[in-house]
Amino acid sequence: MKPTVSVLRLPRGPDLNSRGFDPNSPRFIALCPTSISSSSSLSGTGIKEEQRLRSELRERFLRTLLLMTDKEMQFNMYEKVQVRAKFGASDIDVLNFQVSDLETPLGVQKEALLRCQDVISCSFEL
Repeated sequence: MKPTVSVLRLPRGPDLNSRGFDPNSPRFIALCPTSISSSSSLSGTGIKEEQRLRSELRERFLRTLLLMTDKEMQFNMYEKVQVRAKFGASDIDVLNFQVSDLETPLGVQKEALLRCQDVISCSFEL
């Protein structure tokens, strides 16, 4: 026999006849798939412009990652720790950096992964 599953009911909406969230609420705006608020015009050109800008920023970021490959970098981390390493790659979600010859206050590590949550900033020479 299959176990029963409870049904999740959404709270009543602002018009009391529907269920859901007020499209003008801060929560709805924050969770909206685009940063264009529902109070502004949701024209196709506004969304297309935002997508174009996001695409351009993503391309710049990916080009920066490519430029960083095999460069000596300095990473500023929490607790005022500064380390130097040769940048190798990043995972697809940019959660980790793969580095080589990591110079830490405790010594040199041949290969390492740096968690991006621990990195405050990084810099390299062009």
